[in-house]
Amino acid sequence: MDITFLTLNPESIEPLFSQGVIGRARLSGILNIQAVNIRDYATDKHHTVDDTPYGGGSGMLLKVDIVYTAVSGIKQKAAIKNLKPYVVLTSPGGKVFHQQKACELSQKESLIFVCGQYEGIDARLNDLCIDEEISIGDFVLSGGEMAAAAMANAICRLLPGVLGDEVSAIEDSHSTSLLEYPQYTRPSDFLGQKVPSVLLSGDHARIELWRWQQSFLKTLQIRPELLKNYDFTGLDKKQKKFVDDLHKQQLL
Repeated sequence: MDITFLTLNPESIEPLFSQGVIGRARLSGILNIQAVNIRDYATDKHHTVDDTPYGGGSGMLLKVDIVYTAVSGIKQKAAIKNLKPYVVLTSPGGKVFHQQKACELSQKESLIFVCGQYEGIDARLNDLCIDEEISIGDFVLSGGEMAAAAMANAICRLLPGVLGDEVSAIEDSHSTSLLEYPQYTRPSDFLGQKVPSVLLSGDHARIELWRWQQSFLKTLQIRPELLKNYDFTGLDKKQKKFVDDLHKQQLL
């Protein structure tokens, strides 16, 4: 996958993707990540990329001509590799990013993240070259680089070969509308805090059921709204009994 960050702060991107599983994936050729400076496409001597909004108001907007030229330039280079980039704008006014969106975007062959800045962009860009506007939450950052990096990280780890254990991505929190179950490692007893005995039993069926129950309870307690999207039709008898018991206790 090719990922390009179109940003006013390209130096902030490289350190975030040079180490760990993402760094190794880049070295192996699974990922190609680059940061492009929007100012490289400015035409005046001051490299101006922003201007005041028509109609008045505070703040500055990224200029339509500069961003459009930058995106077009990146697309032209991608076309040489027979790639067609999907363009994402980071914006607090976009649809909220989630694991399912990460899975969807991981299927793209090439992504361009336009990192929002100032008060935003000229709205005409949404019609001209932006495919989707995405937010990482109901809050405002000083720039879109951190939001774009967070989304890119979530997307990259879903690509085949990036994680050492492919099952890890499948069992992650939010992959099944449930938060991930608690996990433990040695020692089994630390300061009186013991690992749940079921995990030491060697009974894989019991362990699998316990982990599902813990995921379900954690989701119910912390993020109950996620259960609206949970598929209850695929539950086995023991899982159904667990859910029925929660209903009887009026906990669900």
